[in-house]
Amino acid sequence: MGFELILPFLRPIEALILDNHISEIMVNGSGRIFIERNGELSEVADSRLTEKNLQVAVRNIARALGDEINEAQPLLDSRLPDGSRVAAIMPPCSIGGTTLTIRKFHSRQFTAEELVRIGSLAPDALQHLQHAIAERQNILISGGTGTGKTTLLNALAASIADQERIVIIEDTAEIQLDKPNVVRFEARREQPGLPAVTIRNLVRATLRHRPDRILLGEVRGGEAFDLLQALNTGHSGTLSTIHANSAQQAIARLTSCVLQAGVELPYAAIRSNIADAVNLLLHIERRQGRRYVAELLEVESYDPANDKYEFTTIYRRA
Repeated sequence: MGFELILPFLRPIEALILDNHISEIMVNGSGRIFIERNGELSEVADSRLTEKNLQVAVRNIARALGDEINEAQPLLDSRLPDGSRVAAIMPPCSIGGTTLTIRKFHSRQFTAEELVRIGSLAPDALQHLQHAIAERQNILISGGTGTGKTTLLNALAASIADQERIVIIEDTAEIQLDKPNVVRFEARREQPGLPAVTIRNLVRATLRHRPDRILLGEVRGGEAFDLLQALNTGHSGTLSTIHANSAQQAIARLTSCVLQAGVELPYAAIRSNIADAVNLLLHIERRQGRRYVAELLEVESYDPANDKYEFTTIYRRA
């Protein structure tokens, strides 16, 4: 099941929702509608939604998904059964009117070889990455929203040997991996009568389920500390993603996430632990509708006296 849950409430934009070439639909508070098609953003000039219709639609969608949105609770962040995301913000938090964003989940998965063929990944970079995965190196994939981090992680994870036990941890299930011994854990938001189960809870619990590999969909907060602990105590071969604007900035973001755990560790110790745990930084970008790997760095060492990492550039797109 997927869009049939929300289509009855969004008939004016039904054609956009069902268009497989459109990956995201954004309805601004003004009622103007924008879409992302084939990686490019554009306005749908002949479509609008009135505020009244939009509020009714958002309330009904929330109820259909077992959630609630109103003036007291003006934020909605839900997922359809097929993995597509529906997010909305109502006034007074959305100035000028209700904002709705639908991000579609596409089941189509690219192989690493297909990413090479379409120019997203260089052949020599792929060869190095596949060797790194076989050698159980830890790889952190960075990039902005919609750059294809999960797609790349999925493609690289396919080269993990079938004999290995893989545990996947995600906030929203997106990674699709056809392997014989895969365990999937998904976080849960706090719900009426039910406490939250966080990514950090799941990372800690994962270590008791004998993982050969841990695939962490995205590092966002304090779970970074527990992940580092795992990586530095023998759980190598991990792949994960993080939001960052460059490969080197991914280190700074990871440091910030560790600090969110509230642990009593000196800053230099955290940075040193990251250098010991993370082997490769892989950065992906999106420009003019195209997604491609821009940089692959190897983390060599950390100099605490100068708070500086030493990197070796394995690949950089010209």
